[in-house]
Amino acid sequence: MTKKLNELEATAICGNDISSSCLYVSALAIVYSGQYAWVALLMVAFVLFLFRKIYGEVVGALPLNGGAYNALLNTTKKSTASLAAALTVLSYMATAVISGSEAIKYAHSLWSVFPIIPVTIGLLLVFMGLVILGIGESSKVAIFIFIFHLFSLTVLVLFCLFYFINNGFDTLIFNFKTPVEGGIITALFFGFSAAMLGISGFESSANYVEEQRVGVFPKTLRNMWIVVTIFNPLIAFLALAIIPISTVAENQDALLSYMGNISGGNWLSFLVGIDATLVLSGAVLTSYVGVGGLMERMSLDRVLPDFLLKKNKRKSPYRVFIVFFILCTSILLVTEGDLAKLAGVYTIAFLSVMALFGIGNLLLKVNRKQLPRPEKSSKLGLAIAIFAIIMAIVGNIILNPTYLGIFIEYLIPTLFVVGFMIYRTQIYKGILIYIKRLTPERQRVLKKFSEYIKREIVSINSQQFVFFTNRDNVSTLNKVMQYIIKNENTRRLKIVAILDKGAHVAPNLISDIKVLDRMYPEISIEFIQEHGVFGPKKIRELSKKWGIPVNFMFIGAPGEDFPYKLQQLGEVRLII
Repeated sequence: MTKKLNELEATAICGNDISSSCLYVSALAIVYSGQYAWVALLMVAFVLFLFRKIYGEVVGALPLNGGAYNALLNTTKKSTASLAAALTVLSYMATAVISGSEAIKYAHSLWSVFPIIPVTIGLLLVFMGLVILGIGESSKVAIFIFIFHLFSLTVLVLFCLFYFINNGFDTLIFNFKTPVEGGIITALFFGFSAAMLGISGFESSANYVEEQRVGVFPKTLRNMWIVVTIFNPLIAFLALAIIPISTVAENQDALLSYMGNISGGNWLSFLVGIDATLVLSGAVLTSYVGVGGLMERMSLDRVLPDFLLKKNKRKSPYRVFIVFFILCTSILLVTEGDLAKLAGVYTIAFLSVMALFGIGNLLLKVNRKQLPRPEKSSKLGLAIAIFAIIMAIVGNIILNPTYLGIFIEYLIPTLFVVGFMIYRTQIYKGILIYIKRLTPERQRVLKKFSEYIKREIVSINSQQFVFFTNRDNVSTLNKVMQYIIKNENTRRLKIVAILDKGAHVAPNLISDIKVLDRMYPEISIEFIQEHGVFGPKKIRELSKKWGIPVNFMFIGAPGEDFPYKLQQLGEVRLII
């Protein structure tokens, strides 16, 4: 049995990513908001508080790996969910490369013997090895880094407070009297937009929720929120209390080290430098763990190639991690570690994922009303959260217009791969039409190529899908058929009724299925009656009996009286 993560382990993995923001987000906020940076960071903390409920509701109702992808997959079209997945993968790639290169740059500042790009590749390789060994081994490293980071931040804050109390309020008063360019509202808007990067990593926990023990997920959200709510505004305020605003801009890249040097001396600056190297390295680990759960889920759903599903003896999808390492290394080499280019991908991708998760929550409320969930976000809170994220995206594009172009450059090839996997049968058919009409098919090579494509189409469409029903009418079943045609490549569907001993199906069900069979001649519909109790055991039994993966089995959203939690059913998908 695979080891499940406890609260500390799960929090440490995602917490290293979000808490690493303390190293740069205060400086960013001060650059754009001046003396009101701590207010902008409190605004960010408020938005994150709203997202605690949003993530809690969605993942509580759909406790499966995949984050925004999983939320949208079970509430809307597969193509929309795949867009969220592509954005999430891009975000993780940028996070891994930025965090890795910045960690090595901090190490380089402490000991200049390190060549930055080769050692960054080495760091990516080390963490790839760790996650291949298993998530349990990874969590031990994450815990050490997380605890050391919190300790270092606490020491820094205490020394800065002591320095502030002993040296008076002159610097703070001077900073607060400094004129704000464009006015307070403009300063807060741009400071808030820039500071929203400080919550990157909050989405990660949802991507490996299946690896967490029951009840741990909402605690990870709470713990991450507490860390950024306390440290980010406090560090920004203390920076304003001990350093002139103009000096903050000059030391933006290593503000905390500079604060440590002023308040405690070289040893504290050195401690912060070591901490920065470690926690930014921990954010690389978060990217690997998050992308592992996501890409495995995408491969199961045929959004990515199924060769990625191969696992080692430790039940780790090692091919996912190898591919991710190759992608991250290629981006690092292409961009040569240029932070501006990477930030263009990172900023818009991450914020877009957050916005899509909010939309997933909205669709869950509309399309899956009857689905049980442990908590609910308010409609007003949801609206405010989505609006805030959209404003942050707009603000970042205004601040850095080139980011949008860079983001699109990386998004297009990612969408091309995902789009090909979703629509590959249509693409194959188009190629066959082209070969038949525009080229001489008598050529031997083209004829063999056509035969190969035809075999591929047959292979893809041969995958069977299952829909479990008992009392659904023809209207509901028609919605099922339309969903499958629009979202899945198949020509075979089993409609299965699980009946108690001595029970019979509804009289109209068989006739309704015959009507559907005539309406959709392109799909072979097989109606099956199975005796037993519908639940996890029966689903596993039928999956093994028919050789159909559980994630290709569909149900309608269960109500409050359903005896099982959704995660107990495995990867079963909700489609109506």
